[in-house]
Amino acid sequence: MSSTAHNSAPGSAADAPSLDQYGGPAGLYGGKPGRRVTVRDIALAKERGEKWPMVTAYDAMTARVFDEAGIPVLLVGDSAAMVVFGYDSTLPVTVDDLISLTAAVVRGSSRALVVADLPFGSYQASTQQALETAARFMKVAGAHAVKLEGGRRVLPQVEALVSAGVPVMAHLGLTPQSVNVFGGYRVQGRGQSGEELVADAKDLERAGAFAIVLECVPTDLAERVTTSVSIPTIGIGAGGSTDAQVLVWQDLMGLTRTPAKFVKKYADLASDMDRAVRTFAHEVASGTFPGPEHTYN
Repeated sequence: MSSTAHNSAPGSAADAPSLDQYGGPAGLYGGKPGRRVTVRDIALAKERGEKWPMVTAYDAMTARVFDEAGIPVLLVGDSAAMVVFGYDSTLPVTVDDLISLTAAVVRGSSRALVVADLPFGSYQASTQQALETAARFMKVAGAHAVKLEGGRRVLPQVEALVSAGVPVMAHLGLTPQSVNVFGGYRVQGRGQSGEELVADAKDLERAGAFAIVLECVPTDLAERVTTSVSIPTIGIGAGGSTDAQVLVWQDLMGLTRTPAKFVKKYADLASDMDRAVRTFAHEVASGTFPGPEHTYN
């Protein structure tokens, strides 16, 4: 909120947030192009109490759309295993798979901070393995930061990466790479495990993580974590008290057949695509496409 708003009557023009050229609030979300969003920009947004969106992206064309819409952070998630490659979990996706997708997202964007997931098996073994994997994402794909899952067990990796100059986004709660340990996709952090999650968040902040994703945790726990750390929290199925929210773009656009409870569908692309491809097929079969306007003389 601007300083002038404090001196104005509620409902006055001064209370309205300033808008930039995209029609969004001036700030981290919807800000003007010109340079990439940085981890410092994200830290400052938390200091201002500013909430912001993060969206997944896996190719240049959708990355460009989201970037031009003012989305400040794009995540090349290991969710690509499911929504791009068709697997039933995130586990099979490889470093090579995600490096190609990350490079495409970097090329398709000009303002967003691009964060790449480190896939299962690419960082857990040692700090050396984590450094080598992260270096490939930074040097080959052009990623600006990496994300990894886990709490205290990955603190050495987080510390080593940050010391080497790699910004790290952490991930707690339902960490999909550990789905077999959890026994399925279940809400995490109830009871004593909630205390452990808060401790993990504080440890990750001390290790140098610049943000923490909180997935499928109770709302009150997410609020505790958000107020317990000075770095931003990013919720997905964690209620509205986190500093930011992230969704897989296929979920929010209505392409997923059975989305999770925490997903809000903002479009119905599945129906639009079905209608479009059926119309195309009908016009081809009937000979009405291509018409004269679609041919060269």
